[in-house]
Amino acid sequence: MSNHPRVVAIIQARMGSTRFKNKVMKQVQGIPLIEILIKRLQRSKKIDEIILATSTDKLNDPLVEHVSKMGLNIFRGNENNVLERFFEAAKTYNADIIIRITGDCPLIDASVVDSVIDKYLKENVDYCSNILPPTYPDGLDTEVFSFKALEKAHLNAHEKFDQEHVTPFIRFSGNFSISNILNKTDLSDLRWTVDEPADLEVIKNIFEYFKPDIFFSWKEVVKLAQQKSQLFEANATLIRNQGAKMNTGQKLWQRAKKVIPGGNMLLSKRAEMFLPEQWPAYFTKAKGCTVWDLDNTAYTDMSIMGIGTNILGYGHPEVDDAVRKTVDAGNMSTFNCPEEVYLAETLIEINPWADMVRFARSGGEANAIAIRIARAASGKDKVAICGYHGWHDWYLAANLGDEKNLAGHLIPGLQPNGVPANLRGTIFPFNYNNFEELLEIVNKEDIGVIKMEVSRNHGPVDGFLNRVRDLATRRGIVLVFDECTSGFRQTYGGLHKMFNVEPDIAMFGKAMGNGYAITAIVGRRSVMEAAQTSFISSTFWTERIGPTAALKTLEVMKRIKSWDTITQTGNEIKKKWQQLADLHDLKIDISGLPALCSFSLQSENALAYKTFITQEMLLKGYIAGTSVYVSTEHTNEIVNTFFEELDPVFGQISKCEKGDEDIMKLLKGPVCHSGFKRLN
Repeated sequence: MSNHPRVVAIIQARMGSTRFKNKVMKQVQGIPLIEILIKRLQRSKKIDEIILATSTDKLNDPLVEHVSKMGLNIFRGNENNVLERFFEAAKTYNADIIIRITGDCPLIDASVVDSVIDKYLKENVDYCSNILPPTYPDGLDTEVFSFKALEKAHLNAHEKFDQEHVTPFIRFSGNFSISNILNKTDLSDLRWTVDEPADLEVIKNIFEYFKPDIFFSWKEVVKLAQQKSQLFEANATLIRNQGAKMNTGQKLWQRAKKVIPGGNMLLSKRAEMFLPEQWPAYFTKAKGCTVWDLDNTAYTDMSIMGIGTNILGYGHPEVDDAVRKTVDAGNMSTFNCPEEVYLAETLIEINPWADMVRFARSGGEANAIAIRIARAASGKDKVAICGYHGWHDWYLAANLGDEKNLAGHLIPGLQPNGVPANLRGTIFPFNYNNFEELLEIVNKEDIGVIKMEVSRNHGPVDGFLNRVRDLATRRGIVLVFDECTSGFRQTYGGLHKMFNVEPDIAMFGKAMGNGYAITAIVGRRSVMEAAQTSFISSTFWTERIGPTAALKTLEVMKRIKSWDTITQTGNEIKKKWQQLADLHDLKIDISGLPALCSFSLQSENALAYKTFITQEMLLKGYIAGTSVYVSTEHTNEIVNTFFEELDPVFGQISKCEKGDEDIMKLLKGPVCHSGFKRLN
C-alpha cells in the first residue's frame, strides 16, 4: 500500500454566477471555458484526480453533463455554502491534499499549480498559495491545503463570507501554518480571469492569437501583453477580486448600470445616494420595518421606508390580504373596477371641500394631471411653483436657461435635457414663506396656476398659506397643493387641514396604498370638470390593485389613528437626535414633518458624515442616514435600540470635528451623492 498522499484538484464552478451567468460554459473557438481549463490542468504532474464541485441547482445540469462526458467525477452540494461543498467533495473522493481552482480561470497553468504543490510539500504547511500576496496574474490563482485544515475550517467557520469563499478562515484565523509563492516580478495587475463580459473578450483575443494551440504557457501570455497591449484593453479597468469584496446586491447593481440608464427607475434609490460601492441595493422581502437583502441579511429600516410609501409598515397583513383577494378575483378586465368609485367617495368624504377625483399610479403622473387640469380650468399656461413636483417636462422647464432654479426644491443638478426649449418662461419657482417673491411673480407674469407643497422642512409663518389662498382667489388663479408626500402623515388626509386652508386641487399618493401604486387628484367640481376638455387617459390607471390597497389602507389608518402614532414617534426621534448632538458637542439642524424628519450636521464634511453614519449603522444591522420616514412599526423599543447603536457613531464624528480623527480615513468607499449625478 502506498503512503503517497492523494492529491485532488477541486474545480469550483456553477452556472448561476451573479455577475456573469453561464460564464464557465461560454465558448472560445467553439470550446467551453470549463473544458479548456480542465485540459490545461490535466497537464499537472502532481495531481492524482480532478473533480468538479458544483451545486444541486438544476441550472448546473448542462455543466455537469459536459464535464461528465470528459470523464471527470462530479460532486453536487450546497449552492451558497461552498466551504461545505468543498469539504463533502474532498471527503467523498478521499483527498489528503486539496487544490482549489475556480472555474473562471481558463488560463490556469499546470506548471504554476505544480510549483505551489511542491512548496506546500517541501515546507509541510497547512496551506500554501500564490495569492498571499498575489504576484501572479489574476487567473492563475492556486491554493493548496490539507484535508485536516479544510475539515477544521468546515467545523469552525460560521461567517457567510468564510463559507462562500472557502479559504478565508484558513488564511486569516491564525490557526494554521501558511506559506506563499512569489513571482519575481509583481504581475498581479494583469487580469486573465473571467468574471465579466469584458474579461471574456480578452480571453478570446488571447486564444485567437495562439490558435489552434490551447496549451501555451502563462509566460507566453505575459509576452503577448507586452507586445500587443491592445488585446488586453477591454478589462483593464476592472479590479482584482472585486467580486469577492462585494455583496450580492452590489454585484447586481454593477450589472444593472450596464443595462438600465442610471441603474434603476428612481434617483432616490440609487446606491450612490446611500453608500457607494457598499450598498446592498436590492431586497428579497420586507416586513414591518425590516428588510432582507439578496444575501438574506436582515436590516431594520430607520431610513426612508420605501421613499415614504409604507406608513403602516412593510407587508401589512390586512392590506396585503385585500390585494390577494383582488388578484384571485382578477385585476383587469374590459369593465371598470368598482373600487375606484368607492375610493373617490371616500376621498371626498375626507376632503369635504372637494367634489371630484381622478386617479393615477405615480406622483409624477398625478402632478402632470393636476397641472393639465388646472391650466385647462384657468385658460393660462404659466405656473408658479414651490417644492418638488416630479420629473415631467412642465416642471423641469423651470431649469431651462438656469439649471439652479430647482436647486432649492429638493434636488440640485437636474438638467432639462430633452425638455422642449419653447417651454422656457412657463414655470416660475418661488421660495416657501416668501410671499413677496410670489406676489412679484404674479404681478409680473400672467400666472394661471400656483402649485406648492403645503410644507416640507418648515411650517408656514405670518399666515403664509392663507395669504397665498387669498391671492389665488383674488386673481382667479387655481391653487394646487401637492400632498403626495405630506398626505396622511399628520392628519387623516392632507396637511392643509392643520392650517385651515383649502386648495382647488390636492394630490395624494406615497402612503395612500401602503406600498401599492395609487395616487389621487382631488378637486372642486368647477376646476376638475376641465379634465373633460383635455385628453387625460391611461390603461393602467384602471387596474384594481391600487384602489383596493388604498381603501384598506385608509380604513386601517382611520381605525388606529396612524397619523398620531407616527407624529409622536417622529417627535421622539427628533428629540433623541438633538440629545445625541448635545452629548457629543455637535451642531445639527433638524427639519421636516415629525413623520418625515431629518437632520444635517453643521460642517463642511456633512455629506461625508452622512455616508459614515450609513456605513457604520449598516454594519450594525440598520438602514440609516440622516432622515427617517416613520411608520407605525417603529416601536419605542426599536427606536431606543437604534439610538443606543447610533451613539458611538456620533462620538466618532465628534472626534473628527475636533481634529482627533480624519473622516476620510474612516470611510471605506466614496462619499455619497447629494443630488442628481450621471452614473456611468
